[in-house]
Amino acid sequence: MLLRHTPKEIKERKALTVNPAKTCQPIGAMYAALGIHNCLPHSHGSQGCCAYHRSTLTRHYKEPVMAGTSSFTEGASVFGGQANLLQAIDNIFTVYEPDVIAVHTTCLSETIGDDIPQIARKAGQEGKIPKGKYVIHANTPSYVGTHVTGFGTMTKAMVDYFAESEGTRLDQINIIPGFVEPSDMEEIKRIAAELGIKVVMFPDTSDVLNRPQTGRFDMFPKGGVTIDALRSSGRSKGTIGLGRLASGPAARALDSKCKVHCELLDLPIGLTGTDNFIDAMRKMAGVSVPESINIERGRMIDIITDMHQYFYGKKVGLVGDPDQLISLAEILVSIDMWPIYVVTGTQGKKFETRIKEITKCVPHEVKVVSGGDMFLFHQWIKNEPVDLMMGNTYLKYISRDEDIPFIRFGFPILDRVGHSYFPTVGYRGGMRLMEKILDALLDRKDRDSPEETFELVL
Repeated sequence: MLLRHTPKEIKERKALTVNPAKTCQPIGAMYAALGIHNCLPHSHGSQGCCAYHRSTLTRHYKEPVMAGTSSFTEGASVFGGQANLLQAIDNIFTVYEPDVIAVHTTCLSETIGDDIPQIARKAGQEGKIPKGKYVIHANTPSYVGTHVTGFGTMTKAMVDYFAESEGTRLDQINIIPGFVEPSDMEEIKRIAAELGIKVVMFPDTSDVLNRPQTGRFDMFPKGGVTIDALRSSGRSKGTIGLGRLASGPAARALDSKCKVHCELLDLPIGLTGTDNFIDAMRKMAGVSVPESINIERGRMIDIITDMHQYFYGKKVGLVGDPDQLISLAEILVSIDMWPIYVVTGTQGKKFETRIKEITKCVPHEVKVVSGGDMFLFHQWIKNEPVDLMMGNTYLKYISRDEDIPFIRFGFPILDRVGHSYFPTVGYRGGMRLMEKILDALLDRKDRDSPEETFELVL
């Protein structure tokens, strides 16, 4: 349904969300679990919940997403889902033979109060978990948090269940990449390799949800962090968490459990974010930055210089996840664009404060809200339009109704293909992102230009 009847008059709403700028915790938990090698995510709830989580991830990544479900019926809803989960664990290990089953809860199982660790212990006592196999869990009710917090909770579970501190320190660094695309995780590993640094990245969905077409189906693709690597993360030199909300819980848990020092950074999107990431890596590993990285940085500065005149003073509206919006706002301000509307569906006053800090030099009022929705965002735009919008697929309706250029960024992107193969992190990713921004602005300029100013050359 299009949104042409959205009113311009803004009224306070406390108990009503219209077009939420988020989705539920289990989707993020399922995505994180797919970043473990030979892992099958498992939704402890109804079949409908699991079907929604799988279909959303499948539609975004255009890859088949495998997951199990406890298939709650009326009986399980009343008496609890222990019997269902015990049977599921037995069936999954017998039929599919994963190394890990990563259980995440849903609204229904959380409301009942199922104790997942107790059920897993019972499964082990009854011989339903083969030797060398594991069941981990994350509590992810959909009535609190968002897909971002679900991702963070499941990533923390990887530390809680696997990280070990016994033994000597290893010459390696942990990287928790945050809720980003598989291509972004791949690019982060490439940058680390250029620096000559051995890393343990978790979760790691590269070669899982952007795998090559081979002509045959693999239940468990070759990608994902291994259990041995997760164990070794407790003996690394340090941890870099990218995106404070999605990566913070796991990074702090590793510091507390194994005394591995952690440093939390913004996502390395844009010049400043990537500079900070590479500098932190350099210091933590005790290495020098190679010329190949300096060349990439120089190219990004060159492309910023070439494009700057077209970016200057353009107003932007942003909708998405907190970690991504912070980095997006930072790159936009650095190229003299004005992010004047910033909306995330995830609650957090720290997010609002951070955006205000980033945009304090913007010569325009900046409206930012956490726990907001796209209805409010649309009302802001009706009162004062912007030159560009950036966010997930659902913004396309506002883009069409208000005739505003739109760049798809974040999660979910359901109506385009390719985002899981092309990074937006690092210098290379930043150049691609700026090219997309410039193309959107100049395409609109061409569309609206009269005959006498329709130029062949800029």
